[in-house]
Formats: sequence, structure tokens, C-alpha cells
Amino acid sequence: SGRHSVPPTWFTLHPKHRRKGRAADAADCGKILLTFSLYGENSDNTVIHSSPCPSSRSGTDVEIERSDCREHSGANGVVLDSARSSAVENTSADYSDRSIQADSETVSEDDGLVEPSAAATTKSAHDSDAEPSVSDASFEEAMETMKAASSTPDMPDDLGGGVMFEHTYLVEAKDLNSLLFGPDSQFSRDLRELQGTTDYDEQPWTWKSQDPPSLTRTCRYTKGASKLMKDVKTIEEQTYLKADGKNFAIMTRVRTPEVPFGNCFEVVLLYKITHSPESSPGEESSHLTVSYNVEFLQSTLMKSMIEGSVRDGLKENFESFAEILSQHVKLADAAGMDKEQLLAPLQTDRQSHIRLAYKYFCNFTVISTVIMAVYVLVHILLSRPGPLMGLEFSGLDLPDTFGELITSGILVLQMERFLNMVYHFVQARIQRGGDHGVKANGDGWLLTVALLEATSLPPVSCGSVDPYVVFSCNGVTRTSSVQLQTQEPQWNEIMEFDAMEEPPAMLDVEVFNFDGPFDLAISLGHAEINFLKHTPTELADIWVPLEGKLAQTCQSRLHLRIFLENTKGPETSMRDYLNKMEKEVGKKLHVRSPHRNSTFQKLFALPHEEFLIADYACSLKRKLPLQGRLFLSTRIVGFYANLFGHKTKFFFLWDDVEEVEVLPPSFTTVGTPSLVFMLKSGRGLDAKNGAKSQDKEGRLKFQFHSFASFNKASRTIIGLWKTKSSAIEQRAKLEEDHGDESYDDLDDVQSMLSIGDVTLSKEYTVEHPIDADLLMGVFDGGPLETRTMSRVGCLDYTATPWEETKPGVLERHASYKFNRYMSIFGGEVVSTQLKSPSEDGDGWTVYDVMTLRNVPFGDYFRVHLRYDVRSVASSEPPSCRCEVLVGIEWLKSSKFQKRIARNICDKLAHRAKEVLEVAGKEIASAMSGSAS
Repeated sequence: SGRHSVPPTWFTLHPKHRRKGRAADAADCGKILLTFSLYGENSDNTVIHSSPCPSSRSGTDVEIERSDCREHSGANGVVLDSARSSAVENTSADYSDRSIQADSETVSEDDGLVEPSAAATTKSAHDSDAEPSVSDASFEEAMETMKAASSTPDMPDDLGGGVMFEHTYLVEAKDLNSLLFGPDSQFSRDLRELQGTTDYDEQPWTWKSQDPPSLTRTCRYTKGASKLMKDVKTIEEQTYLKADGKNFAIMTRVRTPEVPFGNCFEVVLLYKITHSPESSPGEESSHLTVSYNVEFLQSTLMKSMIEGSVRDGLKENFESFAEILSQHVKLADAAGMDKEQLLAPLQTDRQSHIRLAYKYFCNFTVISTVIMAVYVLVHILLSRPGPLMGLEFSGLDLPDTFGELITSGILVLQMERFLNMVYHFVQARIQRGGDHGVKANGDGWLLTVALLEATSLPPVSCGSVDPYVVFSCNGVTRTSSVQLQTQEPQWNEIMEFDAMEEPPAMLDVEVFNFDGPFDLAISLGHAEINFLKHTPTELADIWVPLEGKLAQTCQSRLHLRIFLENTKGPETSMRDYLNKMEKEVGKKLHVRSPHRNSTFQKLFALPHEEFLIADYACSLKRKLPLQGRLFLSTRIVGFYANLFGHKTKFFFLWDDVEEVEVLPPSFTTVGTPSLVFMLKSGRGLDAKNGAKSQDKEGRLKFQFHSFASFNKASRTIIGLWKTKSSAIEQRAKLEEDHGDESYDDLDDVQSMLSIGDVTLSKEYTVEHPIDADLLMGVFDGGPLETRTMSRVGCLDYTATPWEETKPGVLERHASYKFNRYMSIFGGEVVSTQLKSPSEDGDGWTVYDVMTLRNVPFGDYFRVHLRYDVRSVASSEPPSCRCEVLVGIEWLKSSKFQKRIARNICDKLAHRAKEVLEVAGKEIASAMSGSAS
């Protein structure tokens, strides 16, 4: 038997007994929406959709799907009871005896066929049960009903367009289904806010009569503008294909009739939520797959263009979809990248002392030494004492041949080497060194770096290498321990940086070969890690290729695990940062909407923690001005322009900006003032396409002009730059102040300068044909001292005046930095000096206690120097004798004490020699000049 259906049509309801002069009664009766399906003899199913007109007194829409008597159809026996059922049945009964007249504007020519069917259908509807819309409370009950009635064994196949989204989440399938498709879910609200969706109208889930029954609903909204499309009205029809409690399939048809060729196609999405069989015991997980297809309702020549636009639009939408979903449920594939789990094996020693000793001592030197020692010992036990020969006497047995002498020498050298290895191993197990295990302090952005290993490090001249790594971020450094004689070092160390108020942009990494704090240490390779160009998942386990001639030749790499987390939370951190900027800028800074922030992040491919502070329309000055928009955020300055489809996009870091300059109006800037960003040498090369010029030192210059409000823009930009540059200096100063805390508790400066337990060794002696009092001018803080210290490589030298602390003893403080020739690390020195006359009164003694910072193991020791300047009696012309003594006070134990002591004594003795020689030449030059 055939089936004939009439599409849904609105009919006007009239009273049963119409009276003359009461034409207004027709308007009060409302309208009814009817759909008729006519079957043959064996099919009695009829579906009625009824809804009162918006002008009716109830003011609410009612959707009813009716079935015929249950005794005629056992398949359609699923009914949801609700508080609205009785009201719906009464409404149907009131109108069942009334005549129905089709509206002339909506009814087709088949009116004669429709009206008899309508009367019969309305009458049968009075005897059947209603199926109302599903309320929020009954959504879970509806899922259980579909589970009981489900008869589809398999999930539908993915759609032909391909899989757009696929992830596994640590959540039960039914909970993920409720989160995504439950009535007015929190996920849906968050997603709409991020995407800028407005005018959202979500219809309730209603039953759809089929075998088995399914749920369907319609959502209407205005999709926010994107870089691909303007605001557009969208209609989504969602239908459940399967819901058995563990597996769910939802078909979504999306129509956008207002877009170009929008009536020619519709986008079909298939959401599949399946129970993941790979879930760990006790932890449920589910797999979400979204596939798509484009179904064309009409043939069009723009098919390929439409498919490409749909694919790009869906990709952009599901990026924000994934971002919001990850905030509600945890990714199963990201669970393995959890910080605590990744760092837990590094917190404790993974290898026993026996295993480490086996790896360390299993080499040719140790094995050959042991074999020879055993061989000699066995020989001694088997040999009998011989007669005394030559110069031997009782108790002294000398080698009798040159072979015995050579064998003894080799054995002694091997034993010495073996004992040194044992000493180094024991010291390495007692003291790890470096900043491993130092916990971070504060609240804000915490940076944790796990240094695992390095591969293929280049050897130095002696054929071996003692590598260590220095990390620098926002002016703060962290140093690893030194690994002995290996090109494949294994560190397994964790370094934490104290909390920062704003997210860092760059982490500098450099690998050195250790040979003392003052040597020109050889850089084995370096690298820069830009947090804006790597995702957290990539940073959680990253191999960093090292740059530099040596490293690139050997293809050296460093294995790191980096974690950057915000303990304050994104909203609190954003408000705190904007409040801080408002004080510097002098104007109110507003928090941008999530949708605008998301658009900005996608435009420059930035991580989600980067938020927009301000943006201004302006022109980029190159050979020809280019109109675009300047974006300012916490870490970058970005520019974007789209001129007739030709896009220009670049950004550089605030950390790379050396200077921001305001230029007056000129003819080339169309009579408007301009802002010039000058970057540091060799930085920001990725943005070179937008630079106006590059100077001889490799510094890029970017010039922007034609701002709508130049004063407003310049005040904000300069304020942000000053705050950013000063923040790094303040952090470095805080690190210095933290280093000073160990000295603040000293009750007496004399105790700090006490050298009773420090052995001083004489390193340098010289005699100058200059009076001792004149030579002491190098310690008086005058021009002679300033010129001398500058010439020997002491930068930014400052010294306080001498003050008498007790009779005959003067004290002062000095600070300076070493140049790169003196120390590759450019370390800083804080010095406390005491000056007193000698006991015999013929000269002076100067004690100098130096604390070194920003050099390896600088917190392990203090350097003590003593200058003895004595007049030489009865000499013409007057002359003096100078002696320099050096000693080291160890604050911590280290296996590198001998190497550090030798390095320091050599370097500082050479520096003292230069100081006295330069001072002598300066004084002699001044004396000869005055004599002439």
C-alpha cells in the first residue's frame, strides 16, 4: 500500500457556531499546524503536529507527536509522561468537535482531500497518548528510553568529507554526551561566548516517530564573524541515531541560507561518542569523533570553492571547540604528559650506587690497573725474598733492572689515576651541585625545566668534555651540575624559576665546558626556546638542536621537559596585569571579550594564555605605506594588513625591543607623528619582512604612523615597553638582593673578613720606583683608581668612601662587573675592603673579600686577597715593594675545588699584576708630565 503526505500547513480555527457581527471571534481561536500522512488499509499511523498561534492566550509553543491506538501499532509504544500531557490532551479534546477551515493563503488545491482527513485525525488523536517535548530533567530518562529501545547493532560509518575532530577524553561516554548535547549545557554556553554567537534559540528535544524512536531538536543562532566570514544566521537540526548508554551517534544538519550559495548546500556533521576499550582500570574514557560532509541540494559551478570554505570554517570552529572542551574534561592523550608524572622519576635517583659505580668504573684504565695489581700481588706471594744487592738494605727493596723500574712507574701512575676516579665518584654522590632541587617561590607564572640528557656534544682540545648547562629567563639564570668527561651526559635534574608576574616569552639555553669560573669557557652550543611557537604538549618533551659551529658539526641536541603554569588562574592574572599597566599608562585598560582574544590568538598562532591588551588602526611605513592594524599583548607587538587579498602579518617580542622613539610629523608620514621600534641586534628576524630598515649592527627598525589617536596609542605603547624592560631589571636585582641575604645576618664585618681559617698564598711580587703613598692612590677612589680599573676590565666600577670602623682601620665597599675577556660569564663582584697601616709604619695593608655572582659555583666560595705595600728603605729615588696574596674560603663542598682554586689564583694574580702595573705607569706618566 502507498503513502501520501501533505506538508505541514497552518489552518485557521473558527468557532463551531458563528454569529453575525462577531468576526473578531475568528482571531481569538488561533491557528493549528497539521501534517497528514495517508496510508493503505494495513497502516493506521497518523502523525499530528499542533501548535497554537503566537497570538493565542497560552503564549507558548506546544509540539505533539501523536500515534494511533497502541493495539494497532506495537512499534510506536514509547511515550514520555510529563506535567504538560494532560493540558495537551484537554486542548486536543476541545477542538476535536469543531470544524476546520483551511487558510486560503497556505492551503493548496487539495483542500477537499485535507479537510475530511483532518476531522478523522483530530478525532483519533483524542483517544491516543501525547508525546511532549523533553525537559531538562527528563533528558537522562530519554537516553535510558532510547537505550531500551535501541536495536541498531553497529555505529554509522564516518561521513565522506573526512574526520574533522578526534580525541579521547577521561570521562564516561554518557557524561560526555550530556555535556555536549544536554539542554543548555555549560559547555554550550562557554563555546558560544568564545565564538561570539548571539541570538541563540535552542528548541527542546522532541521525539521523532520512527523505528526505533529518536530525539531531535533545532537550534537557531547568529554565528560570530571570523576572518573568513561575517556574521551569519545558522540553523542546526540535531538528531540522535544511536544511544545505547555506551555509544552515541548524533547527526547534525547545518544550514546557512544567508551566505553566498547558501541555498545550494547544507553541511552534515556526525558526532560519534564511543566507550574507549583502552581506558585504564578504574578510570573510564570515551572517544569522540566528528566527521563531516557537504550535501549539495542544487548543482553549482562553485562546488569546489564551497567545499574548501566549509573545510576551513569547520577547522576554525573545532579549534575553539577543542579548547573549551579541554577545560571541562581531561584529554586522555594529555594525561600522560602530566607534569607530576613526568617529573616524578627525576625526583629520586633512578639508579643504585652499585649500578652507577659499575658504569663509571667499567673502563680500560680501571680493569688494566686491577689486573696488573692482582698480577703483582700474586707474584709477591709466590716469590721468595732474595739476597740484598747494590744499595739495598733490610726493609728497602729497590728495582734490580730497568724493566722493574718501568713496571713500578706504570703501576704507580695507574693506581693514582684509579684513586682519583674513586674520589671523584664519591664526591659526585655526596654533592650534586648546580640549582637542582631548588624550589620556586611566589605566586604567578612558574617555569620548571627538567634537564634530562644531551647527545653528540663536541669534544674540546683535550678530547674530553665536562659539560654543564646555563638557563636564562627574564634576567634570571639557573645552572646545572657538571658532568665529568662525557659527550653523552645524563643529568636528570630539575630547575625551577621563581614566580613571574607575566608569562615569559623566551628561554635561553647554553652548554659550556667547565674549566673554572674565570677561564674563557668554551661554548659547546646554544639555543633559544620561544614559548609562543611551541604548544605545552611539545614543550613537555622536546629535543632542542644546539646552534654554533661546534654543535652543528656534531649535530648536538639537548633533551628537555619544560612546564609553564599560572598558579593565579587566567582571569586573575589578566586583571592583575591590566591593573599594573593602567598605573603606568595612565588610562583605563579594558578586558577584551573571549571571542576577540580567540580571534587575535588564531591570527598570529599564539597560545591560549596570550591575551590582547589594545589594538590600533595605523600605517606601516616601508617603501609604500601599508594600512593595517597594530596589536599589543603581554609578550608581542603584531601587525596585520589585508590589501585586496594580499596579507601582511608579522610580530616581534617586547623582550627584543631595545628602544621606542617618537618622531615628529613629516611629509613621508602624511603629516602625522610616528613611532619607531628598534630591536636588539640579531633579534626579531622572523619579522624582517615588515621592517623599514636594518642598520650595520643588525638592528631592525619598524615605523608606524597615521594613528587615529596618536597620543593615546603612544602613551600605551611606551608604557608597556618601559614596564616590560624594567621588569627584567627588577627581577635581576631581586636575585642579587636574595644573594645578599646570607650576609645581612652577620653581626660584625670583621667576622666576614676574618682570614684566620683561610690560607693565603703569595702569587705576585713587584717593585716599583714610586713612593708607597702614591701607589696607594689606586685604592683611594679617585680618578687614578677609576682609570686603572677600567683598563683592566672592570666595568661599572663604583666604590664608597673609606670610613673608620675602629681606630686605625678603614672600611669601604666596591662593586663592578668583569668584561668578557676576564670571564666569559660577565660575572659581578661585590667587594668589602679594609685598609690599615702596617705594624712597622712603613706601608699599608689592604684586605679585600670578593663575592662573585653569575659565575658557575659562585655561591660555593669567597675570594680573599691581601695587598702589602711597603716602602723600600734608603732607596733613591723612593720605591716600594708590593706583594699580592690570594686565598679561597669554601662555603660549600665541591669535587671541583682544586680546579676552581687553580683557576682563581691564576686569574686574580694576573689581574692584580695588571692593576699595579697600570697604576705605576699612570703615576709615572703624571710625575713626568708635572716635572716637564
